[in-house]
This record gives sequence, C-alpha cells and structure tokens, in this order.
Amino acid sequence: MDLNKKLEQVSRLFRIEGEYVGYETICIGNVNQTYEVKFILPEGTPKSFLIQNVNTYAFRQPVQLMENIDKVTEHIRAKKPGQVALHFHHTADRKTYVSDGANFWRMTNFIPSKTYGSVADPEIIHNAGRAFGEFQNQLADFDINQLYETIPNFHNTRARFDQLADAVAKDPVGRVAEVRAELDYLMSVREEACILTDMANRGQLPLRVTHNDTKINNVLFSPIDKRAMVVVDLDTVMPGLVGHDFGDAIRFAANREPEDSRNLDNVGVNLDVFRAFAEGFLEMTAKTLTPNEIDTLAASCLTLTVELATRFLADYILGDPYFNISSPDHNLVRTRCQIALAKDMQKRMPEMKEIVAMCVAEAE
Repeated sequence: MDLNKKLEQVSRLFRIEGEYVGYETICIGNVNQTYEVKFILPEGTPKSFLIQNVNTYAFRQPVQLMENIDKVTEHIRAKKPGQVALHFHHTADRKTYVSDGANFWRMTNFIPSKTYGSVADPEIIHNAGRAFGEFQNQLADFDINQLYETIPNFHNTRARFDQLADAVAKDPVGRVAEVRAELDYLMSVREEACILTDMANRGQLPLRVTHNDTKINNVLFSPIDKRAMVVVDLDTVMPGLVGHDFGDAIRFAANREPEDSRNLDNVGVNLDVFRAFAEGFLEMTAKTLTPNEIDTLAASCLTLTVELATRFLADYILGDPYFNISSPDHNLVRTRCQIALAKDMQKRMPEMKEIVAMCVAEAE
C-alpha cells in the first residue's frame, strides 16, 4: 500500500471524516516519521492533523509510552478549556495508537506555530522557561503512580557512573588510556553530581511528571509573536525530579557553545540565558515546588551536565554504539565540552543560586 493510502487509512481509524486531500512530510526530530495530513471536513472546512510513525526500535514499550502521553495530555487539556493544547486522537476503542505489526501510528491536532533551536533572545528564553514551568504546574496534582517508567534509571546519576565504570573495565576498543584526564575529573565530582539521586532515594525530593527533553525546540511558539503556546515531544514523559527538566534545559540552552564544540575556551554558562529561563520557569512553579526542590535547581544543572558527560564518555569507550557520530572522536569532543561546561558551572554556582533565589522572591 502506498503512503497516501496508508495515511488515509490510519486517519479513518482515528475517526477523521471528510475528504482526504493529501500529505506533506514534516522534517522534525531524528526518531519518528512525521506527516501533516490534510482534509476537507464534512462542513467544508480545511483542516490538518499530524500523523507520526513511532520508531519502536528507539521506544521499545510504545503502548506504555502512549498511555503515559494520553493521561498527561488529557489532564492538561482539562486545565485549559478553550485554549491551545496538545490532543492525541482516539480510535473507536479509545486507543491513541494504531498498530499494524510493522508500524505504530499516532495522530495529534495540528497547531500552526514556529519553533526555535539555539536562541539568544531573552524574551523567547523566558517564555520557553514559562512553558516548561506551566507544564510542571499543570501536572502538580497528577497522580504519578499512573505513569510507567518507560526508560528505567534514565536520570539515575549513580547508575550512569556505574555504567561508565563498567565501560572502563571492559575497554573493548582500547580507548581508556587516552581519556584518563576526563575520567579523573568525572570521578572527582561524582558525589557532587549524585546529590539529586541520593536525595530522591532518601525521600527528600518528590517524584513528579517530568518531560525529560526540555530543549527550547520542544516548545511551540505563536507564529505571530513570541508567545509560547504548548510543550510537545512527550515521548520521554515519566516520573522524575523537577531538577531533571530544569537542569537539562539550562545545560542545553545556556551553554555559550554547541554541545559538541571544540572551542572549549568559550564553553560556559551564559548567566543572562540562565536568568531568563529561571525567571519564566519559577514564575509558574515557585509556589508549588518544595524548599528542597528550589534549593537544588542550580545544582541540578551541574548534575545533568556531568551525567551526560558520563554517557558520552562511556559510549566513546565502548566504540560509539549508542549516539550518532559524525567523526571518530565525536563522543570524546562532546564529553570534553560537557566537562568544560561543568567546570564553569562549579565556578558560577554561587551566582546561579543567587539568581534562583531572586526569581523565587519575584514570583512570590
């Protein structure tokens, strides 16, 4: 069956009525295949929807993944009547997916919007922080026990260090000797980086619904102004710590260089970006977060940066089986960049904590 016919068939299974017009391929992300399908509804109105073919190699538990997404998006929609919200369509038997054995399909509403990759505009960064904060706030009363942990130990920093140690012990392609300096640094900050994991294990930080991929390009912005409308790409939604989302957003957005930069002298935290994101995020969350969560927000940035460095370095030592690379030393370059960022975060931690405190005071 050609793709046109398949997309129309999937649309009908999601109970879309009217005349099927056609589709366009949407180039977003590197994991799932995405299509905009176009219809003329029975009343004559043109309308588009998004259909995705989910990569079940990357997401081994797609049914659990979709159950998580369905519960979270429906909870948020109930909080936003009449407002723009992400909605996954259901089949006649209330499933949010169609599986034909070879493919795993889902359909959402199409939201006219624009997205940003790396950006320095403080208003956009502020509004992205506000959007991720609103996501947290809308789900503050969600029963976390309803969600599956679709990627076990995803942000278990101690487990990530254990995986690095295991890679070092195996050293299958003989790379450990060249990365002694990187290993020495990471092991020197192990206890500091594991603070969130340890506090969670002691019951000092609550589990919440976390997005786990808080890049600014996962926020849809209004096509006519800089207003953030909705958070998307919920494939990694599961129980976690609020610091995981805050720290990863800062790790990605506030670095003065891309995460695979070789210009290590310029790597570091842009405190203007940090402040803009923190202001937006805490504007929405300060009243719902616990004192321990607020106290560890700045530290979470170091945690997520070091954690990713351990993952990049373990992958390099093992011969690059996980992350896509564009050069033989790509994962080592990524590791060094994250380490340089972590070192700068350590120097700037007092300033970062002060900014968080100021943002909390402003939000109150």
